Amino acid sequence: MNAAVWITLALTLKVAAWATAINLVLGVAAGWLLAHKRFFGRELLDAILTLPFVLPPTVIGYYLLVVIGKNGSLGHWLQSTFGINLIFTWQGAVIAATIVSFPLVLKSARAAFEAVDPQLECAARVLGLAEWAVFFRVTLPMAWPGILAGTLLVFARSLGEFGATLMVAGSIPGRTQTLSVAVYEAVQAGQDDTANFLVAINCITCIVVLLAAGRLAPPRRFAR
Repeated sequence: MNAAVWITLALTLKVAAWATAINLVLGVAAGWLLAHKRFFGRELLDAILTLPFVLPPTVIGYYLLVVIGKNGSLGHWLQSTFGINLIFTWQGAVIAATIVSFPLVLKSARAAFEAVDPQLECAARVLGLAEWAVFFRVTLPMAWPGILAGTLLVFARSLGEFGATLMVAGSIPGRTQTLSVAVYEAVQAGQDDTANFLVAINCITCIVVLLAAGRLAPPRRFAR
């Protein structure tokens, strides 16, 4: 395979890694908030944050263009203030992959935090630990396997993101063309060998990630 294929693979891994890192931080924060706090509109907020899971990626891509495009409110401000343009850049691909895959880590993190025994947290407070210490020494370590499983799913989803990425970042070889977009371009150009190679890499990577996520997920208990 030519060097362009490996450049595309490296770019895809970079986009997926950034999207995973961002979602890990945001997902843990949002998951803990939804699991531990009771406030008006909590389930509505959960539904809004989960919306990218059910919306078509092209719809998400369209709204991203409306928001971060040159004529969008945020995009125009970034362009005029800092000279930053996110459209047709790999950073735009990161934003698209982050939003599309966010619900996966959010749901995993919330379920993991809700599964932590609150009596253990209370015991830690009685022993004199501050709230931040309770979170980092008790809550997070116990919820970490479930959070990590969701994070791995985010990485796999980011590798295969197509619709929103194509609309926001386009398909510029070596700059914004990710693996899934490269497969589409290869099929359109009749380059079956390249398409098969890229598909094989994507499938193998996703299978490994799903197996790892399955081992980290909490065991299911079936009623007798």
